[in-house]
Amino acid sequence: MSPDRPRALLTGLTGQDGSFLAEQLLERGYRVIGISRRAPERGLGLADHLCGRVEVVAGDLLATETLVTAVESILPDEIYHLGAPTFVPDSWRRPAETSAAIVGSTATLLETVRRSCPSARVFVAGSSEMFGDAAESPQHENSVCRPRSPYGTAKLAAHQLVGQFRRHEGLFACSGILYNHESERRPPNFVTRKITQAAAAIKLGQQDDLTLGDLSTVRDWSFAGDITRAAWMMLQHDTPGDYVLSSGVGRTVRAFLEEAFSVVGLDPNEYVRIDPDLMRPHEQTPPIGDPTTALTELGWSPTVDFAQLVERMVHADLDRLRGELS
Repeated sequence: MSPDRPRALLTGLTGQDGSFLAEQLLERGYRVIGISRRAPERGLGLADHLCGRVEVVAGDLLATETLVTAVESILPDEIYHLGAPTFVPDSWRRPAETSAAIVGSTATLLETVRRSCPSARVFVAGSSEMFGDAAESPQHENSVCRPRSPYGTAKLAAHQLVGQFRRHEGLFACSGILYNHESERRPPNFVTRKITQAAAAIKLGQQDDLTLGDLSTVRDWSFAGDITRAAWMMLQHDTPGDYVLSSGVGRTVRAFLEEAFSVVGLDPNEYVRIDPDLMRPHEQTPPIGDPTTALTELGWSPTVDFAQLVERMVHADLDRLRGELS
């Protein structure tokens, strides 16, 4: 670490995970520098409340030379590579761009660290999507990977690059295999926010109903702030490694829906409509993670359970909608 404040460089500062991690690092006394495509005067997205407390350097995952410049100018102690496309269906429409943003940016960061600051510790945000139709559920760090989408394939390639640079080059590089993690900062195109916003809006008389697809779809949901804290813990560990970060419990969309509507005292059956066009093929293997390694080796322990997470999201949407009315 630096003799003064440790320097942390983040991609994805303006997103859900970046905003939570930046807060946590600032609380720990870090100097936080975020890579962003947008100029600081245009705001920092979900990290906008941190303006003046974090630094921003220009960069774009698809313009890898900007990533090189950022690393070489900052020479960070820790790098958290969180930035990437996050909406899996989009990867079918733009597979080449998805691969470049995920695999290309990861390779560039690792190569630049090897050349310019080999003592830096690197966290790369992976995804449970790399497992796809794995032969087992829950999945662990050594489960067989059979990705089902260009996004999953790209995340698997980035995950493998991390391991290769760690073994062959001796870098302190870690891959966090992230399962679904939510918060009130989750974009509204994700089903969790779609549900919590609708529960709040229906309660306030601003919406009549909610249209969804398959309620039997299973996901492993955690609180985003718990996941980013685990990312930091990975880089404080004595040895680098890869860790599944998840709750370890699979729940259906119906369970999330019922929990959200219970917060506002409503019966979802009276308001929810099912659209067959929103149905997707059933997954052969439920995407549920086994976080045992993170729990035992890192001493990580989630602080927000499922019910608390959903309640937090619904109340945030209620407060936001009430504020818009006032």
